[in-house]
Amino acid sequence: MAPPRQQQTRYVFVTGGVVSSLGKGIAAASLGRLLVERGLKVTIMKFDPYLNVDPGTMSPFQHGEVYVTDDGAETDLDLGHYERFIDRPVSQDNNVTTGRIYLNVITKERRGEYLGSTVQVIPHITDEIKSAMKKVAVDNDVVIVEIGGTVGDIESLPFLEAIRQFRQEIGRENAVFIHLTLVPFISAAGEVKTKPTQHSVRDLMEIGIQPDVLICRTDRALSEEVKRKIALFCNVDEGAVIEARDVPSIYEIPLRFHEQGLDERVMLRLGILGKRSPDLTAWRDMVQRIRHPKERVKIAVVGKYTQLADSYKSVAEALSHGGIANNAGVDISWVSSDMFTSAERTAEVLNAYDGMLVPGGFGVRGVGGMVAAVRHARETGLPFFGICLGMQTAIIEFARNVMGLEGSDSSEFAPECPDPVISLMESQQHVTDMGGTMRLGAYPCKLAPGSKVAKIYGEAQISERHRHRYEVSNKYRDAFVRHGLVLSGLSPDESLVEIVELPDHPWYVGCQFHPELKSRPTRPHPLFASFIEAALARKKSRGESGAQQGAKTRGDAPVMVSSGAR
Repeated sequence: MAPPRQQQTRYVFVTGGVVSSLGKGIAAASLGRLLVERGLKVTIMKFDPYLNVDPGTMSPFQHGEVYVTDDGAETDLDLGHYERFIDRPVSQDNNVTTGRIYLNVITKERRGEYLGSTVQVIPHITDEIKSAMKKVAVDNDVVIVEIGGTVGDIESLPFLEAIRQFRQEIGRENAVFIHLTLVPFISAAGEVKTKPTQHSVRDLMEIGIQPDVLICRTDRALSEEVKRKIALFCNVDEGAVIEARDVPSIYEIPLRFHEQGLDERVMLRLGILGKRSPDLTAWRDMVQRIRHPKERVKIAVVGKYTQLADSYKSVAEALSHGGIANNAGVDISWVSSDMFTSAERTAEVLNAYDGMLVPGGFGVRGVGGMVAAVRHARETGLPFFGICLGMQTAIIEFARNVMGLEGSDSSEFAPECPDPVISLMESQQHVTDMGGTMRLGAYPCKLAPGSKVAKIYGEAQISERHRHRYEVSNKYRDAFVRHGLVLSGLSPDESLVEIVELPDHPWYVGCQFHPELKSRPTRPHPLFASFIEAALARKKSRGESGAQQGAKTRGDAPVMVSSGAR
């Protein structure tokens, strides 16, 4: 009988082939959830093959949202999926780019740490990549590593070479390679095609990596014959071909993977024995709430980057979580703020909705439309939730239309305005670099006793994640309070306004932080749960006939609609 294996961190490497955007991050997060349910301590990291040090300076139109961690890292949006699925915070170490790898290596070279060696991709770059993987292994049973990009991309080659080497170093029994591919259906031929998957695996094998498991994205069921064919030509076991069919909600994917034995196969391959079977009862109940809600509510997200829904990925997920808390489906309309050119047009569009959220953003474009939308919500009682820029536009709207400061604005948009009610933070006054220099990460916030948000949170002090340079100007705080605005959340030293609310409004809350980043499907964020509850009350109060009439008045609004169940 062989001696028991020494306990050490195991690794699961997830690569992608054929095309991008197949859902490697969701696949990695779903497997992570299953392993967590089996009692393992899991973390997930992503290697991104671009030369940016982090995505903080990248356009939302190109990259989607920037996900911010507690420790202030600006990371890829997939890290949001990781946190939402495994329900554990990740850190700066969980997202590493080519840019950061090269920056670290060049910094070491400048310090003379390579002792005169010629610095090369192998071994110096690959060693740095392997060091990053070892760094996140501390106190974890399993590390899942997602390699960004697609097999065949020149940018991904150093990462693929590094994981090939790494498996040899830690022992083949301590690592599993999972390859995610596309099995397309060709309508003209009336059949699915396995050749793209075969070519993708061949490309991977040329690098020296033989996948242990294949996850095949498809829009229809794969027959056993097709699975056998894929297994035969890709040199994997028949049971290692996992179907990843399109589903209405991403939260169903762990259930589909478990039904096909993905978690069991990975654990056996890694020699992790004696762990409990996963109890997915609560997860199944949550998915049932998403798929079969008792009612539905319509939310308008009025933003700057609505052409790409991934720009507000965490907002969309948090709204869905708020629906779960209320057993309601959330129908989200992505409404460009540029369209609000008059009060009549604003009312025409927004009267169709039960609630409105204005998310974050940078730059002056679209701000006028946001201000108009916020005014409509304030004056009509439409539940309003402002996040980051959304809160700042609410401050500007209140100053102009309630306090009579017609020239008020943010110094970000109008540096010479007479009343800069939003101004650059003191700590940002002399900052010149753009990347990683904002107020980033988790900061504490004191809640005003008896305020709406204090009742919602049920706590006196909270901690939330930030990403901004501008804040409510302290010069105008007393004036805001005199005119009825409640500053219901302040930094512990009371130097920064974090939350505002209107006490006589059904639901009107603005926050400088990003609560969407801490919402989980199993633990919806209290602000989002309360906001959806208020939207449901709004819908009920105006009656179905009013909602239907509002729908008729939407006109040709250029919106993009997605269901809360997706």
